[in-house]
Amino acid sequence: MTGFLENISLGYQVAFTIQNLFYCFIGVLVGTLIGVLPGIGPGGTISLLLPITYGISPTSAIIMLAGIYYGAQYGGSTTSILVNIPGESTSVVTCIDGYQMARQGRAGPALGIAAFGSFIAGTIGTILLMFIAQPMSSFGLKFGPPEYFSLMILAITFLAYFASGSMVKALIMAAMGIGLSQIGIDMVSGKSRFTFGITSLEDGVGLVPLVMGLFGIGEILTNLEEIGNINIFKSKIKGLLPTLKDWKDSIGSIIRGSFLGFFLGTLPGGGAIISTFISYTLEKKISRHPEKFGTGAIEGVAGPESANNAASTGAFIPLFTLGLPSNAITALLLGALMIHGMQPGPFLIKKHPDLFWGTIISMYIGNVLLLILNLPLINIWIKLLRVPYRILFPFLLFFCFIGSYSINNSLFDVLVMLLFGITGYTLRKFGYDLPTLILAFVLGPLLENSLRQSLLISAGALDIFFKRSISATCLTIALFILCFSFLTKKRKSILTKIGQDS
Repeated sequence: MTGFLENISLGYQVAFTIQNLFYCFIGVLVGTLIGVLPGIGPGGTISLLLPITYGISPTSAIIMLAGIYYGAQYGGSTTSILVNIPGESTSVVTCIDGYQMARQGRAGPALGIAAFGSFIAGTIGTILLMFIAQPMSSFGLKFGPPEYFSLMILAITFLAYFASGSMVKALIMAAMGIGLSQIGIDMVSGKSRFTFGITSLEDGVGLVPLVMGLFGIGEILTNLEEIGNINIFKSKIKGLLPTLKDWKDSIGSIIRGSFLGFFLGTLPGGGAIISTFISYTLEKKISRHPEKFGTGAIEGVAGPESANNAASTGAFIPLFTLGLPSNAITALLLGALMIHGMQPGPFLIKKHPDLFWGTIISMYIGNVLLLILNLPLINIWIKLLRVPYRILFPFLLFFCFIGSYSINNSLFDVLVMLLFGITGYTLRKFGYDLPTLILAFVLGPLLENSLRQSLLISAGALDIFFKRSISATCLTIALFILCFSFLTKKRKSILTKIGQDS
């Protein structure tokens, strides 16, 4: 217990420095802003800001980037409630009842309960993270190269299964990501691989130009095509503080959504999105008046908004303790840590306690700041929604070009960014899942090293992956998911054919 209190004290000392308080504020402010503005997203924003983190300490960088991630969950509810357009994919469910509440003149309570629910969920998630991370880290010490290889295969399979489109397309993106990660100098033989004689590729494809292209340029091109004029619901927003009845109706939803979201967020593959749908379904199932859902039930806002915030906190469990990102955004955070020479995993807490505990305490501070930002400044966020995207996108393009060039002062990185920007736009048009590509790209070198080390241990025998219980369990689950997905698709195909014949 004494050691635990010492760690908490260390976290407060780190988080409450002027520098880290500043970066925490910047992170949650930017996160809220990009959550409010539809069509930008935390992935694109983090990729734009990655070059900035080169010049600051790793702890400050992670505090800022984490603030963007969980801050975006707050801001996304504003657009969903007022415009009926999810500012974030995790706020899709909030549109159902949130916008109906706005139409009934209850936009204030909807925004208020979303903010308070997110605050409570974020706090619960941070407390759970604080208590669960160390036991998970101890469990991670049982992992050797075979276990890490199998766990990464499972993570990629999970993400492909939960992808927004076809699982086959998601697996193609995973293969593409692993393939891109192999470009450069082979660390064992010292020979160039897939560089085609281009000297600039000997260091491999840079993470920043890749994600800036896919999530920056690609999203800008997509948004220019899709986003038109946004019509904000013309209703005076008043009464942001929920009434006692509102609290009575929603407190259970907030608590259930918090725990549900946190534990689903630890799973690889879109836990935050899935948790909102499950939370909404659960609340409708246990409600005494399920017919209210879809017509402006406050529980339909409180539960999902709590779930997505807790899930964003839960995603840090596998990242910090196992070095395993559960989605594209935590993959970018993993990349940021590796850029600073840190390897997330079982030894992270022991080797870098200032980073781990400082980040956790900063989440407490960030949640308080988000509550302050989201309620009093709601009218400012509404005005920002009226800014046309044609005015925003030139600034985003400017940051993309400056960010990709400034890393190595290389025009080649700018060309790489543009190439992947066009590629990302094209892949989106054909329904391919880009987060799977990013996750596989980040995990690719780790996957290769784990495979090589495992085969060296076993003298080339593949049965090492099935002789060890944790490794065998991970591979069995991955195989089950693949078979289940294939059989489900086959069954749907057969039923469709029968329906057409009849």
